[in-house]
Amino acid sequence: MKPRFLVFFVSFLFETALFAQSRQSVQWRYVENYKDMAVDQMVRHRIPASITLAQGLLESGSGQSRLAREAHNHFGIKVSRGWTGPYIVMSDDRPDDRFRKYRTDDESFEDHSLFLSKNQRYRSLFSLKITDYKGWARGLKRCGYATNPNYAEMIIGVIERYNLHQFDTQTSVRQRPGTLGEVTVSDFYAQHIVYLVNGSYMIMAVSGDTWERIAMETGVSVRKLLKYNERPKGAKLAIGDVIYLEKKHKKADKSLRGIPHVVKAGESLYDIAQHYGVRLKSLYKLNSLPADYVACEGDLIWLN
Repeated sequence: MKPRFLVFFVSFLFETALFAQSRQSVQWRYVENYKDMAVDQMVRHRIPASITLAQGLLESGSGQSRLAREAHNHFGIKVSRGWTGPYIVMSDDRPDDRFRKYRTDDESFEDHSLFLSKNQRYRSLFSLKITDYKGWARGLKRCGYATNPNYAEMIIGVIERYNLHQFDTQTSVRQRPGTLGEVTVSDFYAQHIVYLVNGSYMIMAVSGDTWERIAMETGVSVRKLLKYNERPKGAKLAIGDVIYLEKKHKKADKSLRGIPHVVKAGESLYDIAQHYGVRLKSLYKLNSLPADYVACEGDLIWLN
């Protein structure tokens, strides 16, 4: 491989890895920001929170699309007969398609619920169980919500990747017991999102968390939590720490094959292991690192 091409290739891998990391962070942040809104809509309109969140993630590009940023439109809903509100013009099926513009994100989520619940086309969906996210996803495609032939599989994939169906068994975060006939979630699960990272479930520590509290709420013993997270006995938790609830894998997700992680300033090898759901000792082995290795900004860490 010629030197100039090698420089270009490594630079390309840097950019690809950074892009993959930022996209993942954006998606998690979207779930954090809008989970309460989606649960609230579920309580009032009986649309699974997982469906609302997954559609929002896809249709708005995790809140980064022009529609979401300029029009608070998270679901790509166009102007139709009876709409008297403002709109913006964008190219879609036609170069001058008109999309609804909202004052707030709340208005967008509410209009999405009304769009489904008041439209005869989607009436059959409301006979499904609130926890049947696969039935809802396939029903949305069958009823014509989107033209993409893989729309149902895309929705289901997003729900399962980010464990969004956990919200379908919640009452509102404002605690409206009995509205859905479901059990009210504990304070712990109102404070924590359970993510699925590289096939393993994890949460992020919040204020007041201890190993003992997490063990009591999740049913995973302190001994196992310490082992899964490669932490010594007596280790303290800090806000934002990534805590895995089951054993991590030896390699990162296959989508990252051939893409190295670029070490950022102040980042440790342990931080990288937790971010990708990979065992720390596996990273040492995969990268042939000595036991006394200290991560330096700009280093390449291979994940597979």
